[in-house]
Amino acid sequence: MDVTRPAQQPLVTSPKLRLAIFCFLMAALFMATLDNQIVSTALPTIVGEFGEMERFGWISSAFLLATSAVMPIYGKLGDLFGRKYVMLTAIVLFTFGSFLCGFAWSMDSLIAARVFQGLGGGGIMVSIFSINADLFEPRERAKYQSYSSLMLMASGSLGPVLGGTMSDLFGWRSIFLINLPIGAIVVAGLFILLPNRRPSRKPRIDYFGALVLAAAIACIVAWADSKQIFGSMLAPEALALIGFGAVCAALWVWIESRVPEPIVPLRLFRDSTFSLYLLITMCSGAVGIGMVNYYSLFLQTTTGLSPSMAGLFFIGLTGGIVIGSLVAGRLISRTGRYKPFSVVGLALSVVALLLFSLVGQGTPLALLAALMLFQGLAVGFGQQAPIIGVQNSAPREDVGAATGAVTLMRMGGASIAISTYGAIVGTSLKGTASPIPGLDDIASLTPKMLAELPEASRQAVAGLYYQAFTPLFLSAAFIAFLGLLAALCLKPKNLPMARKAADPAGDAQTAA
Repeated sequence: MDVTRPAQQPLVTSPKLRLAIFCFLMAALFMATLDNQIVSTALPTIVGEFGEMERFGWISSAFLLATSAVMPIYGKLGDLFGRKYVMLTAIVLFTFGSFLCGFAWSMDSLIAARVFQGLGGGGIMVSIFSINADLFEPRERAKYQSYSSLMLMASGSLGPVLGGTMSDLFGWRSIFLINLPIGAIVVAGLFILLPNRRPSRKPRIDYFGALVLAAAIACIVAWADSKQIFGSMLAPEALALIGFGAVCAALWVWIESRVPEPIVPLRLFRDSTFSLYLLITMCSGAVGIGMVNYYSLFLQTTTGLSPSMAGLFFIGLTGGIVIGSLVAGRLISRTGRYKPFSVVGLALSVVALLLFSLVGQGTPLALLAALMLFQGLAVGFGQQAPIIGVQNSAPREDVGAATGAVTLMRMGGASIAISTYGAIVGTSLKGTASPIPGLDDIASLTPKMLAELPEASRQAVAGLYYQAFTPLFLSAAFIAFLGLLAALCLKPKNLPMARKAADPAGDAQTAA
């Protein structure tokens, strides 16, 4: 069923005001994506202080778990109450969560603070794309969303370098505290400039549906990490967890079919574009976001690079994302077609990950940098199409809910993948029986400890990590292939043309 409809009048008709608001939105995006990237190269240092290497993945997956659980709720709240104050609340929560992370005293407290931080991060990611849908018409939106790649470039390029450098110079806590001034500036700017469009319908929140959905997501993500929690993904406790998650999912569908304002309206599934893009974004998140921390771990353990030097390689990854996203955004804006970009992006990801699985000891660093650039191009080429596609197919009153659902699947896929990838690497390392001189437990290594090992021992460690990462890259390639199959099944729809004249009454609907 095609529920495509004419685009609504933009929230702001003044080009200068729209540009100013968009800049503050990009600053919020910079803050959120910087947090993901800046943590990656500092994780080994954090583990070196707190220990508990087995919880390496939880520092990221806890953030992604909380982010994923609240995304549909934020999207729906924006549809019901207006997006301005929902966005501001999310930024305040994220900034306060960053403060808590900066003063964590143990691995458990840091993971708990990351959960709190994720409660705001989910709202930032959903609200930015939903506000863009209010500010710009479909084809213009494709062009402006490509500009978000500039923020991805800045945060992605600076993040890993800052994470390594700041943890070396000022301690790892500084990588979280840097969010405080950015958050304060963004809150002030959006509070003053962003209008609040009040929806015409009476707000009704599906609290029970939101709770059940969050429980289902939490169970699925925790089950993906059950190898580390329970020792096996088939342990009785793990099976009970996934069983409870399945019950919650079924109950959620029943609830959503009966409440007047569902968190994710089931009518969205009548259009196959929405359903297919849920699968595509889950696979894209597993490959594009879930792999970030493991690229850093891969570089530091196999090449012996320091955290700051390993961070430099992310310039190639994020540079590729920028180039691919800018090119795709302009072509989507010009042609109105978005399916080809999902197909090409995922096809390139399959090739890039298969090439990563073939690298071994002695691989030149320049080749690794080229592969990072190639993977970035693949991710950038396909990252805009899902949100543009579902916003084009969803009814106007459900744009926020649809955007939240797609963003949820991206972050949920990343969270599940992080846990799964960690289980793959951990299992491979524990399965080795090769003793290494001067090293009792390979999984407890930090970059500093690795640099202090004799050269022969360091090369032995690198060889074991190369072997451990081969099945990880193959698994990620298979996930990208599943997403590619879904992309090939998309219907070839075009975005509607922009209206020639704007309605000056649009600004009259706004309130501070």
